Amino acid sequence: MCGDAGESPPAGDRAAEQPVKTEAAADGDAKPSTTTTERHISIQTKLEGLEGLVDLNGAGRKSCPLCPEEKFKACYSHKLRRHLQNLHWKVYVEFEGQRMCICHLPCRNLKPSSSGDQASGRHVAHYHCVVCSVTIARKTDMVSHLKRHVNKGETEASYSGSSDVPFDEPAPSGQAYEIMKELGTNVQLLPNHTTPQKSDTYFNRKMKTNRQLVFCSLAVLAEERNPIECLDAFGATGIMGLQWAKHLRNAVKVTITDISDTCVKMIKENCELNNIRVDGGSRGPRGPDGATSEVEGSPIATVEVAKMDANVTMHLWPFDYIHLDPFGTAVNYLDAAFRNVRNLGIVSVTSTDTSSLYSKSPNVTLRHYGCHIVRTEYYKELAARMVVATVARAAARCNKGIEVLLAVALEHFVLVVVRVLRGPTQADESAKKLRKLLHCQWCEERVFLRQGTMVDDSLPCNCHGSLPGRTAVQLGPLWCGPLFNIVLEGGGVFSFSCPALMFGLSPAKRKSGDESGNVVKKMKSDASLDHPPFYYSIHRHSIRGMNMPKLNKFLQYLTEAGFRVSRTHFDPTGVRTDATLEQFKSVLTKYSVPTYTNANAAQSSASAETTQ
Repeated sequence: MCGDAGESPPAGDRAAEQPVKTEAAADGDAKPSTTTTERHISIQTKLEGLEGLVDLNGAGRKSCPLCPEEKFKACYSHKLRRHLQNLHWKVYVEFEGQRMCICHLPCRNLKPSSSGDQASGRHVAHYHCVVCSVTIARKTDMVSHLKRHVNKGETEASYSGSSDVPFDEPAPSGQAYEIMKELGTNVQLLPNHTTPQKSDTYFNRKMKTNRQLVFCSLAVLAEERNPIECLDAFGATGIMGLQWAKHLRNAVKVTITDISDTCVKMIKENCELNNIRVDGGSRGPRGPDGATSEVEGSPIATVEVAKMDANVTMHLWPFDYIHLDPFGTAVNYLDAAFRNVRNLGIVSVTSTDTSSLYSKSPNVTLRHYGCHIVRTEYYKELAARMVVATVARAAARCNKGIEVLLAVALEHFVLVVVRVLRGPTQADESAKKLRKLLHCQWCEERVFLRQGTMVDDSLPCNCHGSLPGRTAVQLGPLWCGPLFNIVLEGGGVFSFSCPALMFGLSPAKRKSGDESGNVVKKMKSDASLDHPPFYYSIHRHSIRGMNMPKLNKFLQYLTEAGFRVSRTHFDPTGVRTDATLEQFKSVLTKYSVPTYTNANAAQSSASAETTQ
């Protein structure tokens, strides 16, 4: 079959002569075969080539070379030319100068009718891939399919005309893959990767910030000791563990586990996609002899992939770094994580159950975290301290204490990174930092309770005396210690703090001298002091009828008044300070301007100009 034939054979003969693949094989993650097929007639570079499939200058009725008789009946040349121009040439997918025009031939299986009878069904319009000759129905799926070829370096068509045998390596799930690249790491994604209820290989693009922060914390530990054994307990696509192995190389020994067979298979394929050797999960010495996948060239790293429950993995083997990122809460895995983690190791926990963290489901909060909370202006930091308190209790049950390195609440997740300190003494010190919080529901004032403190005399505000009924509630128990720390190692500064997040510093910038020096100088003075818990929202406590000052100016006024002050990533309008709410409002009132002042000044200046 040639693309420049003068007369087109009947549609049934053309379909019989055309070797094609099914859609399941089309969407597979297979490379083009060495036994190639001839290019399909729907793939053309110019309109003249499409019109050349049939003799439009001849007399009589002609059939469309890309449509069966029941789709488009034979007609005269002028009508057939309009049909080819307006349908097949305009409905296409272009790739490197070649158009894959829409094809209506019976190259694919019939789509069953509503009654389920396939014989009475209809043919589905489709496109033929210019690279691997597969057939795909949707235009968007074909675009994703071509992007996958480009990412894998398969950009030349594999047609030689020497063989009519198509390659038939099926896709694992019969669906089209999408290649996504993040921080230099390629991963394959299924079309339903955004719906965890429908896909085992769930992937969330909005968690990129979370993966970057986790990677920074692992890089800090890799500077302390080398090599370290780290665990990504919920692999899914395996992107987080692959990023660790690809960027830290021999400094880490990465283990990726998942309970799903589909996820484990995709993780191994993603390892091959990134030129990373896969170990089968024997926990033996890692080397070329233990490799289970063959790749071209020398692999850049080795990753151990195992199909195993996260709790079982953490009970069986010790690790220096453990990351927990289940779908929802991670409280079910904390006991196993702290049981076998090594001394001075790091445990990072990502919680995405925002309904229970942000007091939308208080009964679930009490069941999972053992805390009573209400909705407050500082609800994000309240959620972070609640997660840290749960982590501290789990560590204390294993006679271990914690040191909080990082706690953030961004997008729809709360990330907590803690360092593990072994010993009952460290566990007791961490347990002492779990306290109840007294919160005023009227003015939002709050204070941590100490043992033996009377509830009525603890809050600095006088709402309980001026208003009827109870105005204060006890929340918690919560973590009352600091939520960030600064690690100084070998002249390099790695900062896990709110200012670092606020200025958007990347790990490379924090390692460089000049750009990180200013931030470090500002933070060195407060490094030895515990930062004040919680914050006040300047909009929540603004005075009606008054124009409040700009946020940075207000921070300067508080500093001049003798208070410690900083901004916080939990709330862009929040101010973290050791001043009480009454002192906070007094400074805000002092530097606020009435709203009518500007209007009166404008009127007076206008009247003065009129008089002159």
